Order: sequence, then C-alpha cells, then structure tokens
Amino acid sequence: MSAVTDTARVAPATNPISQSFRDSMVVAKRNLIRMSRIPEMIIYGLIQPIMFVVLFTYVFGGSMQIGSSTSATDYKNFLMAGIFAQTVTFATASSGAGIADDMHKGLIDRFRSLPMARGAVLTGRTFADLVQTGLTLVVLALVALLVGWRVGSDGNTNAGKVLAAFGLLLLLGYAFTWIGALIGMSVRTPEAATSSGLIWLFPVTFISNAFVDTSHMTPWLRHIAEWNPFSATVQACRVLFANPGQSTSAAWPMQHPVWASLIYSVLIVVVFRTLAVRKYRSATA
Repeated sequence: MSAVTDTARVAPATNPISQSFRDSMVVAKRNLIRMSRIPEMIIYGLIQPIMFVVLFTYVFGGSMQIGSSTSATDYKNFLMAGIFAQTVTFATASSGAGIADDMHKGLIDRFRSLPMARGAVLTGRTFADLVQTGLTLVVLALVALLVGWRVGSDGNTNAGKVLAAFGLLLLLGYAFTWIGALIGMSVRTPEAATSSGLIWLFPVTFISNAFVDTSHMTPWLRHIAEWNPFSATVQACRVLFANPGQSTSAAWPMQHPVWASLIYSVLIVVVFRTLAVRKYRSATA
C-alpha cells in the first residue's frame, strides 16, 4: 500500500504592522458607527465651542488689547486660532471617558479574547476621535466665518498655509487624545475620566496665548505660557492664517511656532501612546 502525503500549506507570516493597522481600522469603524447612532454625542460636542466663539467674540471683543489695538475685529481674528486649538484639546475628555466606559462595561476584556494587536483598541479609538474632531473643526470654522473671522487679516496667506494650520490642529488634537487614553485606562469610571481630564485641560488652555496677549502677563506666567505646547500650535495657526497676535517674544516656540508645534505634538504622541498601551497591557494581563 502506498502512502499519499499531502503537502501542508504554510500560511504566510502576518506582517505585525499591517495587522495592527487593520485591527485599528476595525476598532475605529466600530466607534464611528457607534457615534453615528448616538448623534447627540456630536451635537453636544459642537455646542460648547460655538458658545465660546459667540461669548468671547461679543462679550470680550473690544475690551481686550492685542498689541496696541483694542479693535473688536482684531480680537475676533486673534481669538479664533485659540478657540480652534481649545476645541481639539477638549476632545481629550470625551476620549478618556469613552475608554473608561469600555473598560467599565467589560468591552476591553472581550477585545482581549480576540486575536488582535494589543495597541489596536486604543489606536482605533483615537482615530475615531480624530475623525469626530475634524468634523467639529469644519463646523466651527463655518461659524467663525459667519461671525466675521477672516484669514489674511494681518498679512498674506494662501490655501496651503490654511490647510497646514488645520493639519497642525488635528495633530495636536490627536496627540492629546492619547493623554485622554492614558487617563481612561487609569480610572475606574467614565465620570472620573471626564473630571480628571478637565482638571488639567483648563490650566493648559488658559495659561497660554489662546485668549489674551501674553505680553500683558507677569513675567513668570508669560514664560510658562510661551513654552506651553498648546501655545505653540495657537501661534503657528496665527502665523499660517496671517491673523493678528503674531508674537515678538524671544522664546524659541514663539519664534519657530510651526516647528515647535510639530515637535511637541509628535513627542506627546510617542510618550503617551507608549504609556497608554503599556497600561492597557498591564490592565488586561
């Protein structure tokens, strides 16, 4: 009797990077579908930045001094870069709350039982939050145009520079969502994630050049504001939008805001993604 030997088919080795990307996109799709089925998440996310635009424009406009000007129009154009940056960073709180909610409901444990890349759950969540942040920025830019914001109000700009400014804003928002991811993995409830997220977000956004000219601050506070990563992105956007408030400070981030914004955001992603994924692995080990 002759034996028939079947040649075993050896499955090609899976590229870890491509597998991680595919897994991340699956999780991102899941979160985007979830967001689309709960439209109030997007609606409420839009109300706060729109309120900031209206309140700061009409309540504080004309009483704020930008350089030597107290013009309400100058302040309006000065303000919008700060409002845009604040909006993308405040998405951190909802990101952290969403991850904490998934942990609380045991969804992370279910993901753990699947053959997927360990960091894909958090990466997918941050990608989904980035898409939501992008949609929010589009709506907010339209509202800003309606209240009178204009690019090129203090110099020359072009479409490429404007798109680059929004790209820096999205990069900053993506970087900060990793901080939110780490917070979400470190607390027990979504409420705690939201509260702990806002506690540090308010100092970061208000001790900055977002709403006031830092030249009017006391020296020690001005130095903190000028080296704030948030301020670098705001200043970069003002330069690219050609809006008032382009700083004459000697601080390196204010002299090279575009490079400072890129460096800060990339460093935040690298550091906090590493910490968040490590926390995820230890939490589900």
